[in-house]
Amino acid sequence: DLRVFNMAGSKLVLEGRISVISFLLGLGVILIPLLVKFAIAVYISVINGFLLLIYKGPLYRVAVRACFLGFTFGCGLIISLGETTWTQFGWYMCSLSFFHYSEYLVTAIINPRSLSLDSFLLNHSVEYTLAAVSSWMEFTVEKLLVPELKQLNWICFIGLLMVLCGEGLRKAAMLTAGSNFNHIVQNEKAQTHVLVTSGVYAFFRHPSYVGWFYWSIGTQIMLFNPLCMLAYTLASWRFFRERVEEEEISLIHFFGEDYIEYKKKVSTGLPFISGIRINS
Repeated sequence: DLRVFNMAGSKLVLEGRISVISFLLGLGVILIPLLVKFAIAVYISVINGFLLLIYKGPLYRVAVRACFLGFTFGCGLIISLGETTWTQFGWYMCSLSFFHYSEYLVTAIINPRSLSLDSFLLNHSVEYTLAAVSSWMEFTVEKLLVPELKQLNWICFIGLLMVLCGEGLRKAAMLTAGSNFNHIVQNEKAQTHVLVTSGVYAFFRHPSYVGWFYWSIGTQIMLFNPLCMLAYTLASWRFFRERVEEEEISLIHFFGEDYIEYKKKVSTGLPFISGIRINS
């Protein structure tokens, strides 16, 4: 049985605990009335000063990132629940900040040995950053020039559902893989590596990529950004096609016939992506 559910013990590592505290401190912004705008700036300044006092060096860098994501999540909640026409952008802020924070927290739980600042995925790539900024610009420009395009409708709710399902699938994949999960494609097999074929891996060979793929597209459907919908779909598809092929070369090297048999039975879960071709 190739099943694995390898959690990293019941105790969360120090960096993980610091990230939880800092995220909640940032989230505390929701306690400040939206009308008192200057108080929000004062709050985040005070919290940052507090973190500087109690955490030093690498721990502060973890804390300030987690706090920033918590702050963004809190501001997203304020916008989402307030009487405003920017509701879906509030959803987006919550979705984006929770995605990045939960990447770090789940890594701290399942594979603390691989935990680093990169686990937040905030510096994923230049292309990722440009894609995010482009979506903000498109939403804002269209909101100002064609406001009726950004009215809440059933399409936005479909996008929100895609975001929630994609996020849930990705985190389920990470938790199922346990210490076998890594944000970086591994070229050398560790002694603890086993082939995971149970849970969500029984339905998709690459469930974490499937979740991320539909999450990213869902964010743009939620914002009703027609240009970025198309661009995100094409860019994400190309990225994951290359990523899957690269990863499967290593998986076949690690697990040989076991992975080849698994590959024959279970699809990647990504549209029109079959993975690395094997000569019979």
